[in-house]
Amino acid sequence: MNSVIVKLENISKCYDEGKYIIKDLSLEVKEGEFLTLLGPSGCGKTTILRMISGLEKVTEGKIFIDNKDVTNLDSTEREVNTPDMPFAECGSMSQGYIGYQLQQCLQDELERQHIKKDCATLITQVLVDPNDKAFHDPTKPIGMFYSKEEADKIAKEKGFKFVEDSGRGYRRVVPSPKPIDIIEKRIIDQLVDNDNIVIACGGGGIPVIKTDKIELLEGVAAVIDKDRSAALLAREINADVLLILTAVDKVYLNYNTDNQISLDELSVSTARKYIDEGHFAKGSMLPKIEACIDFVSGNPSKKAIIGSLDKAALAIKGESGTIIIDK
Repeated sequence: MNSVIVKLENISKCYDEGKYIIKDLSLEVKEGEFLTLLGPSGCGKTTILRMISGLEKVTEGKIFIDNKDVTNLDSTEREVNTPDMPFAECGSMSQGYIGYQLQQCLQDELERQHIKKDCATLITQVLVDPNDKAFHDPTKPIGMFYSKEEADKIAKEKGFKFVEDSGRGYRRVVPSPKPIDIIEKRIIDQLVDNDNIVIACGGGGIPVIKTDKIELLEGVAAVIDKDRSAALLAREINADVLLILTAVDKVYLNYNTDNQISLDELSVSTARKYIDEGHFAKGSMLPKIEACIDFVSGNPSKKAIIGSLDKAALAIKGESGTIIIDK
């Protein structure tokens, strides 16, 4: 009989205000077994691994490794651990595995519809300015939630910045600089010109800067707004249409209120006027509107569309969504 090498006994993890991420979890991993944790984003998979490795403290319950109670031991005193991963490498891995899933789904659908067209995922680097003011004011929350005490400890040890996020705990924040160039734009353009479907700029792209080492590229810890990267890529490859899909079917004024007004079409000047009046929320509709303005400005033959994923086909036909043009 294989021995138990990891045992969780009624494990719970609670952050501020009594909100449980993990509640009363028990499991055993035996020698020779391979355990996979499955679940949606935010369900606690990473938290479980961090508790096992000692990078996260347990609120309730016990953890045993090789029959030894390690619940209160530091990560350096345990036989397992989780190595640090450079932030840019994390982005590249996400691009790869999510791109693979999208690519495979598209390939399957092309095959079902007897369409002879190839699809490729391209790991995409996006150039940013190391002097972008965003590097001095990190605002983009990433990763898991921590208690204030845990966040303060990590901030002191690693120099990370944390903010309280919607009453659910504290999260690390990183810069969100503006994209200034798509490093792989030429190969993307070539693939498109040869009638291929290209999946690129996943997650906004891997942020890189040019160093003084003969302009060598270097990844940085940041998250680029995906709408801005999409608009930049669309301009670089001379796309006719920029389609941004979201959770709503149109752009609205006074969104989610009794006097909500849907917008079928927006000129660049009118869109800027509404931005100045504060109609569009930061981190939500605002970056989408700004990206569309960036794409169509000075190009009256181009158009940008904001619509919902389930009405994408209708949006392309002009039967749904909000069209933004420069006229």
